[in-house]
Amino acid sequence: MKKLTALFFLIMFVIGTDTFLISPLIPTLQSLFHISTEYSGWMVGAYALGYAVFALIAGPLSDGWDRKKVMLSGMVCFSVSTILCGFATGFWSMFLFRFLAGVSAAFTAPQVWASIPALFPAPKIAKVSGIVMAGLAASQAFGIPIGSLLATTHWSYPFFTIGVCSLLVAIFIFYVLPEMKPKQDQRSKIPIFKRYVPLLTSRIARRSFLAHFLFQCGFFAAFSFIGKWMTDRFHLSIDQVGYVMFFLGLGNMVGSISGAYVIKRLSRFNTMVVGFLVSIACFIALPHLPSVSAFEGVYFLIFVNMGIAFPLILGLLNSLNPTIRGTISSLANSIMYAATTLGSWIAGLIYATFNGFSAVGIFAAICFAGSLLSFIFSGILTTHSKIKKELAS
Repeated sequence: MKKLTALFFLIMFVIGTDTFLISPLIPTLQSLFHISTEYSGWMVGAYALGYAVFALIAGPLSDGWDRKKVMLSGMVCFSVSTILCGFATGFWSMFLFRFLAGVSAAFTAPQVWASIPALFPAPKIAKVSGIVMAGLAASQAFGIPIGSLLATTHWSYPFFTIGVCSLLVAIFIFYVLPEMKPKQDQRSKIPIFKRYVPLLTSRIARRSFLAHFLFQCGFFAAFSFIGKWMTDRFHLSIDQVGYVMFFLGLGNMVGSISGAYVIKRLSRFNTMVVGFLVSIACFIALPHLPSVSAFEGVYFLIFVNMGIAFPLILGLLNSLNPTIRGTISSLANSIMYAATTLGSWIAGLIYATFNGFSAVGIFAAICFAGSLLSFIFSGILTTHSKIKKELAS
């Protein structure tokens, strides 16, 4: 069991590191490939676009396949695509390889969450899920700073390193993960997109997923241009940006570890309201801070909130309908990466148009405000009986 837990942790760690790796490299790649600021966000968005498009079909499709084969194939393709990013010669080749890496991740990551209930006894599922979720937090705390330090030698080294590590993880999958062939029941014969009908017809579900989209759009719009803003405002080098990312990643880990305690003390409703209001104030204040240390302190609070809110949101969404949790997870992941694509693109446009991070911070604050209101008016924070009754009907 420990080997499986370690395996799932490593899968989420390498995928999480690759997801955010471009952010501190944007100034370097923008100069190298002669890319304007308004288009540079697509180097982040390409990966997210590939994930968002294919996650919608990857999750339901994989329910009818051997999850081990899907996970192994996805990780090998992820490794190759990431290595190819290191050989990119311009914007479009980087866009293509990042897109392919996102597609590969869309087939790999959902298998982790779908495999945990199948491989672990019920009393251990929550604990294992928490450890695996920490893999994403650890990727921000350690993976991105390490990648930034490697990039000081050459910008391609982080891609080569993550690609090789992913290949080693694929070998780990081959030897450790057991076969998980699907059960031949009637449920597997349901058409792919018909499985989304209970969610699309539910008012509570629609508003909740809209809130999830706005939350992710605002966060990743700001996150995608942290590296560029710190370079422009404080004239930091890539390795210095990496150190800042390490500190911010620690904030995410603090939030992930303390989230259950905070929610127990404050309740889900109060936790989300307080966390979102604090983040909104932080986004507005960020562009006007006088020093790097002040920036780190304020953004640390945002990352703590991210670490608390993200698992809370996923738990709320999965509570919508326990019979289609795999489909819900696929839709939640697809929405997250669609929001990343849109958010990074909008951030690039307004950063270039308004010549700085102030407009990006305001945009993120508006998204968080809209997300909070949508969660409140959906009713998902206050009752579950209403959800069950609506979805059952």
